Amino acid sequence: MKKFLNYLLAGALVAVTVSFTAGAAVAATAKAQTSPVLTRIAESGTLKVGMSGGQPPFNMKTRTGDIIGMEVDLAGLLAASLGVDLEIVELPFSDLLDALDQGKVDLVMSGMTATLRRNMNAAFVGPYYITGKTILARSETIARLQSQQLGEADVTITALKGSTSEDFVKAVAPGATLKATATYDQAIDLLLADKADAFVADASIVILSMMRWPDAGLVAADKALTIEPIGIAVSPSDPLLLNLVQNYVEALKATGVLEELRKAWFENPDWIPQIP
Repeated sequence: MKKFLNYLLAGALVAVTVSFTAGAAVAATAKAQTSPVLTRIAESGTLKVGMSGGQPPFNMKTRTGDIIGMEVDLAGLLAASLGVDLEIVELPFSDLLDALDQGKVDLVMSGMTATLRRNMNAAFVGPYYITGKTILARSETIARLQSQQLGEADVTITALKGSTSEDFVKAVAPGATLKATATYDQAIDLLLADKADAFVADASIVILSMMRWPDAGLVAADKALTIEPIGIAVSPSDPLLLNLVQNYVEALKATGVLEELRKAWFENPDWIPQIP
């Protein structure tokens, strides 16, 4: 994946690169204006991006403890275009927006859907990926759920804590037993150990889970239940940073870089042996 990232940096990213000389001028203006985060990035020489480290293929830990994924590559491209270092700050998913608000991270990239509630506290740039909720379970459970309304079924459902999947289960299946987990892998472990009947997550996560555990007898519901735009969370107090990241994402779309990253992480399974 490093070779792929280097290729993007040498090729398509040329059209996206922001001169750090210009960045210094922006920082000087930002000091006199209201751009605290962009000023902090320029002065420290580091872009801090918050991620959970447990949402493959957006972000996940390898066997050696490194964090890799589509969002790691995106963050790396942005940091390189700014001429600053990248620091990945690993936090529980449910703590990420608080960390953004407190200035512990500059951006959040962690498979996060832009929702009304989240947009009241953070601005979202993108989307850089669109997905939707679906259900992963053993085939007999899927058959049972297809014959009943989810809200009427007597089931134990697992979902990522603090996610829109957790919110979805609470809204659609209030009578179900909900087991919220810190990572997707913990949710899958519950499913494989028959401690949960179903796993609700974004369709991309569900498909990759079937790829990672092909012999577990897991199947997905035949259609997505929602539409989920995934974006970059930015502090609403920093309009200059918001503008910069918006331009960055639009340029990556226009040059085809986002599509290449999507194919590399969502269609090519070569990275799977790197994770536990």
